[in-house]
Amino acid sequence: MAIVKPFKAVRPSRDKVALVSSKSYEAYTPAELGSKLDFNPFTFLHIIHPGYKHPQEISSEQRFQMVHDRYIEFKENGIFIKEDSPTFYVYESSDSLNSFCGIIAATAVDDYTNGHIKKHEGTIKKREQLFETYLKATGFNAEPVLLMYEDDVAFDNLLHTIKRERPEYEFSTTDKRLHRLWLVQDSENIEKITSFFNKKDALYIADGHHRSASSALLKKDLQVENTEHKGTENYNYFMSYLIPESNLNISEFNRFIKDLNGYTDKEFFSKLETSFIIKNHGSHFKTPTKKHEFSMYLNGKFFTLQLKNGVYNYSDALSKLDTEILYRTILQPILGIKDLQNNNRIGYTNNKLDTLSLKSNVDNGTFKVGFGMLPITIEEMKEIADAKLIMPPKTSYIEPKLRSGLTMYEF
Repeated sequence: MAIVKPFKAVRPSRDKVALVSSKSYEAYTPAELGSKLDFNPFTFLHIIHPGYKHPQEISSEQRFQMVHDRYIEFKENGIFIKEDSPTFYVYESSDSLNSFCGIIAATAVDDYTNGHIKKHEGTIKKREQLFETYLKATGFNAEPVLLMYEDDVAFDNLLHTIKRERPEYEFSTTDKRLHRLWLVQDSENIEKITSFFNKKDALYIADGHHRSASSALLKKDLQVENTEHKGTENYNYFMSYLIPESNLNISEFNRFIKDLNGYTDKEFFSKLETSFIIKNHGSHFKTPTKKHEFSMYLNGKFFTLQLKNGVYNYSDALSKLDTEILYRTILQPILGIKDLQNNNRIGYTNNKLDTLSLKSNVDNGTFKVGFGMLPITIEEMKEIADAKLIMPPKTSYIEPKLRSGLTMYEF
């Protein structure tokens, strides 16, 4: 069973929500960030980048305290309001191509630590600890963890019924997306939503592994510090956005290597031929068409690499992933890339955001060779999580990407 409950969010007032909510801080270019901060006094970016107008060298702890102070200012100035009663938030974002709809709620940290909320990515301890320090100092979290659940027609119908009412928020953003949010505060619908998730054996993290891990650290520390711990405190939960599996969009990351590890082109191809059938497509842009097939761009030409039968051992769910196959057959044994996270010879680009990067990042001299593959599937992701395995870094780019400052969860 999964514990999912309503909570009293801190959120922008209706008249300012379009000005307050923002993309993730890292999603902006320096020019975009500067423009937002210069001309929009209400943007949430002022909270998470509080020293913008008077930059100076400060410690992380000092910056976190400044974030907390700006957050309090927004509350005191009426830009933020706090919900009077526990609420579920049905949130939908859509454009001309895609629509994502789910529920923003509080999910139990214990479900994460006991494996009811399943993960498929590894986390870096240093990042976990830094974000926990941030949460502890600021007292709030503004970015929900993205969780997925199996599609259910009856539950979809419940959401459709809720969405017939007038939304609390309805606004568009400059990326041509429409955002709508409904408040669920009546006891009958709260009970239906709570009961639905209570019957779920598992939920799966789609995005937000570090936020989940940091929330677990926070609960552990605050529980020790609280001599009257009851288990109902806000730190026992973290904010999540729960959506059905069919709502997820998954795209792939391309891999780029700066050199051929000392091999000549001829030697490199000779190494590849041990495991792959190679086809030369010349200057014709080529992308993979099936699993275990890779595209490669080298010296102005596109190639496809099809894994030969019988040359590779499929031992578990991880070994079947194309990202893992590429690592085990090319990146590690031929190109000498052992550490996928900390080797400066390897780079990644998300194919969703830049479909031509496989060519351009090699043609401009940044990298010597690029590799592309098909995106993983929901089934592969769940199989990895169920087996308690960890995917290679940059295996999937998952949408929706959630906005900051729409709902805040206080500890």
